[in-house]
Amino acid sequence: MKKSTYLIGEIGQNHNGSVDIAKLLIDKASQSVYDPLFGKTLKAWDAVKLTKRDLNEELTHSAMIKPYDSPHAFGKTYGEHREALELNDEQHFELYQYAKAQGLDFVETLCAVGCLSMLRLFQPDKLKVASRDLTNLPLLEAMAETKIPMILSTGMGGEKELDHALETITKHHENISILHCLSQYPSEYENLNLNTIHFLKKKYPQFEIGYSDHSIGIAIPLAAVAMGASIIEKHITLDRTMKGTDQAGSLAPNGMWRMVRDIRNLEDSFGEEKMEVSQAVETARVKLERSIATLRELKKGEVVHEEDIHLLSPGDGFKWIEKHLVVGKSLNQDITENEVIYPSMLS
Repeated sequence: MKKSTYLIGEIGQNHNGSVDIAKLLIDKASQSVYDPLFGKTLKAWDAVKLTKRDLNEELTHSAMIKPYDSPHAFGKTYGEHREALELNDEQHFELYQYAKAQGLDFVETLCAVGCLSMLRLFQPDKLKVASRDLTNLPLLEAMAETKIPMILSTGMGGEKELDHALETITKHHENISILHCLSQYPSEYENLNLNTIHFLKKKYPQFEIGYSDHSIGIAIPLAAVAMGASIIEKHITLDRTMKGTDQAGSLAPNGMWRMVRDIRNLEDSFGEEKMEVSQAVETARVKLERSIATLRELKKGEVVHEEDIHLLSPGDGFKWIEKHLVVGKSLNQDITENEVIYPSMLS
């Protein structure tokens, strides 16, 4: 039986610089999902993820002081915008404690070596390497030295870049997960190449393989799980119309609910690599399958011939493969036409 998919709700910068908004998102992610169709309560998201930047190691000085006139801007320059969206180490620690109290794992994307300063306060359950930093080997080295499990996102890299990253990390530990990803926001479906999941599972069988999604909706994450992804990461928000560049492409609470519902139900559907008659279809089988029945009225003492029978529902009598148990046998009672022949009717 397939184990439960590890679902990461990526808050990222969708908290808009507010600890309170981040807590509301954690609340939403921690809620179990009730599926009224079969009256089942399903497992919630497994983790939330935040992102930490060190603005001294983010962009060039000229880029940071450049005017930023986007409708999603939180400052007059890009540097002011980025600063408004940053939470400090203590705030990350507060949210870590809040998430753990809600039963969620806490994952941190660290974008610079300086961000490791938060480890003096707490240890995240996993450290995430953003796609942009797959080739940032000094950062990967510093993160790997902590021995904290790591997740690599491959959205901007190929096989060569991934191999270099793995070579750097595995000098320190091998608790690594690899997420297929496309760093296009939103991702166009023809560019997703989900078959990369199969490639990664074959080439790197020692690591967990998952998928980080930037497409719209929930269809692609479901397909990724069906293809063997054991981790799914997806942006989450309180409201897709909120200010912020990632909000529109994220899952709002109803979408969060639907994705968890569908993935958890999908997991239950996998079953085993075998074919057999399920007990779940027994009622339908008796009602709808065909049984050997009389084609004409037959009298007691008559011998049944093949031209005397055909197939009708219900399916609680002889099957056609068993006609040798009927043809050539005599009847111990009268049977009207178009009635199922049961063993008790045969001498």
